Amino acid sequence: MQKEKRNMSPLMREQKNSFVGYCNVELVDNYSGVKFPMSVMYPTYEVGRREELGQFSLDVSINAKPKDGKFPLILISHGSGGSHLLYRTLAHHLACNGFIIGMPEHPFNNRNNNTLEGTVENLENRPRHINTAIDCFFENEKFARFLKANSISMIGHSMGGYTSLAVAGGIPTSFHTESLDGKPKHINVAHDRKINSLVLLAPATVWFKDKGALSGVDIPILMIAGEKDQYTPPFHAQIVLEGVADNSKIKYRIIENAGHFSFLSPFPKSMIKPEFIPSQDPEGFDREKFHSELNIEILNFLMK
Repeated sequence: MQKEKRNMSPLMREQKNSFVGYCNVELVDNYSGVKFPMSVMYPTYEVGRREELGQFSLDVSINAKPKDGKFPLILISHGSGGSHLLYRTLAHHLACNGFIIGMPEHPFNNRNNNTLEGTVENLENRPRHINTAIDCFFENEKFARFLKANSISMIGHSMGGYTSLAVAGGIPTSFHTESLDGKPKHINVAHDRKINSLVLLAPATVWFKDKGALSGVDIPILMIAGEKDQYTPPFHAQIVLEGVADNSKIKYRIIENAGHFSFLSPFPKSMIKPEFIPSQDPEGFDREKFHSELNIEILNFLMK
């Protein structure tokens, strides 16, 4: 295990090797029948332009043909009550550098509809959404032939950290307050053993406190936490450090003065307001600068 508390510095110069394609895919949870969206970014030869993506804008080529080659797949799982596009700058950077990125929006646990927050159903659903997304990529004729075999990683922020650990082999247990009968419940998760590595950003991990809950997670992990995170304070990271099969595979960093929402892509200036909490950072924290370094840090880890 590598652990340090400092500001992050780039390990390499950013090298954008291609343009970025973008498309939306509709997924169906076969268990519940619920449909939900997934945004996809990927390398392409086609020059992009500034496009409006919801409340945000990015330089992408809509529905472009993927670049020839075989590329690793990355799934990004957003936080509770969040949105898949809140990690758009990271996804864009990774796509520029040779990755295909899927960003599903977890139904009933997102900014538009958060009715399942704090329920067993949500704990059960989230990992299944990721498995559905992975299956879609390997069955979708647009992407299947461009995927590198046996090369899948996950990035999870906050509740997305829970999701990532569950998919990668963790065995979660709910709190009694999340169950209808008021009793803790073991959550049945279909683990995807094809996951090769995890990036955990301010992960929420309290569902893995039972002995052996994370012993099935035995892959490289980059875990980054914020020094001033009031939502997932340091003991969440400690659960991972003490629970996985081999914590020498974990690279752990604490970012000075960072808060819980500092890991979200920088918002447009028009959205940065004190009343919009996700746009706020601890005083003196430079989110723009941090993300220019964070993107490179994550890219370096995933390229290994």
